[in-house]
Amino acid sequence: MRNRLGEFVQRIDRRVAESPAGRWFRLEGSGSERSRAGSRFSVEIRGGIATFVTMSYIISTCALILTDSGGTCDCDRDLYGPTCDTDPAYISCLQVLKMDLITATCAISCISCVMMGLLANLPIALAPGMGLIAYFAYTVVGYHGSGKVTYRNALAAVCIEGVIFFGLSILGIRQWFARIIPASLKTATGSGIGVYLAFIGLQSSAGIGLITASSSTLVELGGCPPEDRDDNNVCTAHHMQGGPTWIGIMGLVVIAILSTYKVNGSVLIGILLVAIISWPRGTTVTYFPYTQAGDEAFDYFKKVVTFHPIKNIMAQFEFDASGGQFWIALITFLYVDILDCTGTLFSMAKFGGYMDERTQDFEGSSVAFLVDSVCIVLSSVFGLAPVSSFVESGAGIAEGAKTGIASIVTGFCFFIALFFAPIFASFPPWSTGPALILVGSMMISNVVNINWKYVGDAVPAFLTIIMIPFAYSIGYGLIAGIGTYIAINGFIWIVAKVSRDRIVPPNRRDKEMWSAFMSDEGAIGILPSWLRRILHIKGRDGDPYGNGDGDGTETGSSKGGDVMIGMTDQSHNISIHAGRGSVHRRQSSVSRYNLRSGSNTRLATPADSIKDST
Repeated sequence: MRNRLGEFVQRIDRRVAESPAGRWFRLEGSGSERSRAGSRFSVEIRGGIATFVTMSYIISTCALILTDSGGTCDCDRDLYGPTCDTDPAYISCLQVLKMDLITATCAISCISCVMMGLLANLPIALAPGMGLIAYFAYTVVGYHGSGKVTYRNALAAVCIEGVIFFGLSILGIRQWFARIIPASLKTATGSGIGVYLAFIGLQSSAGIGLITASSSTLVELGGCPPEDRDDNNVCTAHHMQGGPTWIGIMGLVVIAILSTYKVNGSVLIGILLVAIISWPRGTTVTYFPYTQAGDEAFDYFKKVVTFHPIKNIMAQFEFDASGGQFWIALITFLYVDILDCTGTLFSMAKFGGYMDERTQDFEGSSVAFLVDSVCIVLSSVFGLAPVSSFVESGAGIAEGAKTGIASIVTGFCFFIALFFAPIFASFPPWSTGPALILVGSMMISNVVNINWKYVGDAVPAFLTIIMIPFAYSIGYGLIAGIGTYIAINGFIWIVAKVSRDRIVPPNRRDKEMWSAFMSDEGAIGILPSWLRRILHIKGRDGDPYGNGDGDGTETGSSKGGDVMIGMTDQSHNISIHAGRGSVHRRQSSVSRYNLRSGSNTRLATPADSIKDST
């Protein structure tokens, strides 16, 4: 029986590979010159399902977090307070909002995954990004609309960000922009977002309620039942006696244990376990108490299978750029999305074996960035935070996924989830909170890659990490990190220049190299590919656009002889000649990047000074 099933699967794999679809996706045996070894239709299906299982928590988690923003709901804040928590009509509106958000999340995830698979042919799934969801809900819009930017205006910022990102992707600037930011700050941003997500997962609004507000210490150990929390979310009694908190802790332990054993879908299993325990009515941990809101939620839950059309959040734009907070939100969305998307795509490409070590790029990268930018615009139309590539795509790649078929399968799974909105709308926050904590723990793991040996790198990175959760803002964390980096390293660079390198930090060689120059392409690594084409820059052995072959020999010339650039690495000199001339590299004890012109006008910047510069 098993042999027959195996033969049947092999026949299907062979027929699909020989079809036009197989040639489009470059399956093994398709006859394509660039077919991907080991890619088979059956394996792609398995990989796509594995990716969906590991990231499906985003459906309920995204809806719960964005519901905290209040969406398009409003009330008389003079009568019911700044957060409208006591307005029955407002609470009912939030229930509808959550259903809208579940439908929207499934829809945009389906569209994004299918576009990525069909156009870029990559097994990478997209959905609203967790860090940007939290930033959108709690920093930009604020809890129940208490922030300085309205929900509609925030959607406009997301839309504009997507359009800008599209332009940057076409011009090839997105990689350049990501590379000029110091490496430690880029790493610290991801780690800080991880702490931020974990902090949210520990609270009661979108987590397990282990941490609550305090009138004296800002936060304290909570864990009390919901009825023992006042309007300011302060536990008045029965600390650590709340059933939902303990159920959430149990869910976290279950997810962690399953993850230790590399069980696919461990996050989803933990969420489902806690949710199922919380669904029966009449218990101390029920999500459906005998209240008006509880009755309405339970009636909707009993429908199980239904389609909820988006009612209140579709294309709700309000373009008002008059406030400074709007621009802060826009810039932060753009910056974080560039780093997040770039980092995820390149890490997944390397994990899947698509990365070209010579060019440090991967097949389909330009299309992938364009797809991501288009989907960001679409996410704003659906009333959501920006979409982003998901690291959970690694689960599908680990299962053997190599082509875009896996992403299309993941998108189809999100399409099916559209019709089970009542189930996904009924996941309590203490069931999804453990997922936030676990994702946070994974995101902070890269903190070991920060350069802690040099204060000029370590302090800005540390401030970035702690300010993101403490200020409850990714944007303020980035400002703190970049500002201190410029202040510290700018001062060191000025002193070194004035003293002619006589007054320098004793361990300045421990400073990490500025990431713009860390590629094998050296100085021209900071130039976007389109600019290299305009300048007709050639790299090693005449390889155009500075891709090089990594053999350590370098010659450079332009097609017209007007621009000649040689490449370098951290320990070599680079000479750039305007006009006809030669390009050379030489070993030097003190690295130096020289810019020389035909008229002997010279700008020389010591590498050690560049290391200390911004």
